[in-house]
Order: sequence, then C-alpha cells, then structure tokens
Amino acid sequence: MFEIFKDKSGAFRFRLKAKNGQIILASEGYTQKTNCQKGVSSVKRNSKNEDRFELKQSTNKKWFFNLKAGNGQIVGTSELYDNETNAKNGVKSVMNNAPTAETVDLSK
Repeated sequence: MFEIFKDKSGAFRFRLKAKNGQIILASEGYTQKTNCQKGVSSVKRNSKNEDRFELKQSTNKKWFFNLKAGNGQIVGTSELYDNETNAKNGVKSVMNNAPTAETVDLSK
C-alpha cells in the first residue's frame, strides 16, 4: 500500500509498505500533492523494470537501492539493509507490491 502524508516541514511524501507493514520504499519531499501522486504513478510504472533499480552500499557498509524513472531521476529510496541479499529481496518486494498497490491519502 502507498501512503501519502505530510512530513513535519509540510512537504508531501509517499511510502510503500509491504503486506507485513514494513516500509520498503520512500520518496523525497514534494511541495505539491499532485507531484507526490505523480511520484506514486512513476513508482508503479518503473517498478516493473528491474533495470530501473540501482543497488548501492552506503558509507557505513549498509545496502540500499534507488528506483529511477526513465529519465534517470530517483523516484524512491529503500531502507538500509545489512547485506546485499536482503537489499535484492527488497527490490523483489517493491517489484511485487508496487504495480497494483492501493494508495491511501493520510495528508487530509
């Protein structure tokens, strides 16, 4: 499920949750809700293509991934994982959950 919400600074953000409630992808902050909704649509489209995921290792040796749109812009970032295998499983989870996930607007 995608959740659209307002953060403490008033920016709109979305997060994708797996069926177990764990957050598997989160967005940047958007100034307008419509742009946040477009971000959700972009994740739904781009998550079908494994080539749009970029695995990375952070400076503290944790793993994460970014999901990029066709233009190369990052549309979502994962949580940090202890190892590369878990990060790859996170990618699979986004690929399985995002395309058909419902969207709930918590910003109202």
